[in-house]
Amino acid sequence: MKTVIVACGSGVATSQTVASKVEQLCKERKIPVKVMAVDIKSLEQNLRIADVYISITPINKDYGIPTINGIPFLTGVGAEETMDELEEILRK
Repeated sequence: MKTVIVACGSGVATSQTVASKVEQLCKERKIPVKVMAVDIKSLEQNLRIADVYISITPINKDYGIPTINGIPFLTGVGAEETMDELEEILRK
């Protein structure tokens, strides 16, 4: 099972919302995954166990794992395409 980390400033509202959405979409597509919402301060520590990072904030750094923009999961605009991208990564 792969692990997806979703991070926002506090690790509470936005990242939890996106994590729940991603978890639901993965379940619908029968993709076994563990999705964790974390605050940005603990991101680097949690990335050690992650296979994918979904960012809610602008990405200015290469974390060494696939990184996806999480805003489409929040707004719904482009969510299907972003989920396709995530699925491709998770099924490798």
